[in-house]
Amino acid sequence: MAGEAEKWVLMVTAQTPTNIAVIKYWGKRDENLILPVNDSISVTLDPEHLCTTTTVAASPSFDSDRMWLNGKEISLSGDRYQNCLREIRARAGDVEDEGKGVKIAKKDWEKLHLHIASYNNFPTAAGLASSAAGLACLVFALAKLMNVKDDQSKLSAIARQGSGSACRSLYGGFVKWVMGKDDDGKDSLAVQLADEKHWDDLVIIIAVVSSSQKETSSTTGMRETVETSLLLKHRAKEVVPKRTLQMEEAIKNRDFASFAQLTCADSNQFHAVCLDTSPPIFYMNDTSHSIKLWNLALMKQLFSRIISIVEKWNRSEETPQVAYTFDAGPNAVMFARNRKAATLLLQRLLFYFPPSSAADLDSYILGDKSILKDAGVQGINDVEGLPPPPEIKGNIPLKKCKGDVSYFICTRPGRGPVLLSDKSQVLLNPETGLPK
Repeated sequence: MAGEAEKWVLMVTAQTPTNIAVIKYWGKRDENLILPVNDSISVTLDPEHLCTTTTVAASPSFDSDRMWLNGKEISLSGDRYQNCLREIRARAGDVEDEGKGVKIAKKDWEKLHLHIASYNNFPTAAGLASSAAGLACLVFALAKLMNVKDDQSKLSAIARQGSGSACRSLYGGFVKWVMGKDDDGKDSLAVQLADEKHWDDLVIIIAVVSSSQKETSSTTGMRETVETSLLLKHRAKEVVPKRTLQMEEAIKNRDFASFAQLTCADSNQFHAVCLDTSPPIFYMNDTSHSIKLWNLALMKQLFSRIISIVEKWNRSEETPQVAYTFDAGPNAVMFARNRKAATLLLQRLLFYFPPSSAADLDSYILGDKSILKDAGVQGINDVEGLPPPPEIKGNIPLKKCKGDVSYFICTRPGRGPVLLSDKSQVLLNPETGLPK
């Protein structure tokens, strides 16, 4: 292994987006390989607003594999990390860095230890698919570091073994995770249906309700659902196959009316499946089963209110303006058909969910802040002066839920993973391989 005497550090930094499923993945037919019971479809979000950045490094001076997530060291002993590391090492190629005088043969990667630093610019384990972005970024960065020749689709099958939805974050735009039929899982991988430019009219607004970790993890929840829910069996066999084909057609034709109907229906059925589980899972209602009853009631009110806002507005128009979806967490994701609809949606959201204090709106509206300007909102006084939406017609109580939303993120469909060359974005010290 040339260059070993100098104790070199070889590293790569990558950035990978998260994704939001519009046809949900829920339930595994194989726990170890993470093989799903149905296909799923997702939209990749703009990494400028929601992404994981990961630096991976190799050096003969490292005495063990180590990882830091958001500045805190975590264990790599879990099967999911080990599966990804094993699969990538098995596919590694020869690497030469003339600048460092380093030559690494394929066989040498089994002996080299790794340091990994990862940072999410959004809440971890709060229902925003942080594990999807994190494991996809890890696999992508390691593949680049080790000169793995597999294409993105094959890499997605490796990322799937770390986190199921991670396979979809290997592509930008609109992505399908093909469930596959083979027992070894080689045909369970992601394919891109369309890139992010195909339907760039879409605007996505996320209401982040809580950044605390879910009490019922997705892994545990899926296992209990597979074991106990009859509705899941019907969904996987009868509903999702037809719905997936319809969603592919809606995306191909940029048919928002069909996209909205399918997205909302699939979200509602996903949570119906969670409630059909024994014991029931309350991802939409609460982030903790142990919190006070008044808070549980508040969460139920919040989500029913968001659904009501969208449904009543859509019914008042000739065609749907917004679609909603809720993943396995407390946050609401809304797709607006275009920029105009997004502006009107943000006005409605600010009317019903104003910030809890007169703090600067910069901390309440994140991501693409230009939508805030389009909405005619410059400060808290503008929020307080927003008129009631015209579709309420006096039939909906004008109670406002001040402080119930932590913040909103405005974003759009985004690209897939990329390598970063900006040294300021590197998370490890290039000399020591330790976090900066």
